[in-house]
Amino acid sequence: MTPRLCGLESQATSLASSEIAMAIEVILKEHVEHLGSRGEIVKVADGYARNYLFPRKLALAVTEENKRQIERDRAKAEARESEERQLADALGQRLEALELEIARRVGEQDTLYGSVTSADIAEALQAKDFTVDRRRIQLPDAIKTIGEHVVPVRLHRDVTAQVKVKVVPA
Repeated sequence: MTPRLCGLESQATSLASSEIAMAIEVILKEHVEHLGSRGEIVKVADGYARNYLFPRKLALAVTEENKRQIERDRAKAEARESEERQLADALGQRLEALELEIARRVGEQDTLYGSVTSADIAEALQAKDFTVDRRRIQLPDAIKTIGEHVVPVRLHRDVTAQVKVKVVPA
């Protein structure tokens, strides 16, 4: 004789199985902010994996073959990562030794007409033969005062250089 499940037990069983389906394990192919770094196995929501991570090729489903593939790629990735970090360190040291001077029009009380933005700083760096994407310049707000300012430039996930920007009247 088989035991019958009452309605409450069958609901509990279906809830447990739906919770299992809601979170899946994936292997990250790239570093994902606030989630993990390359090669880690993390648990994420099913929809997040299907709709964000998989289409952008940021993760793979956890299978034995994918684990082996990630292990093969890990050595190459670590070598590439260390090389990128060394280049970023070298560029960061050169940027920290640099002082940018940006001239802007000012009013009678030394107030700026307009402001200095990250695009202006990227342009000034380009003029000094440094190629830095303006999105890497982490300027919380545009500079609206004359004087010296320290602006962080994120060159790598682990490397941030502090660039001195001097805003002078034109």
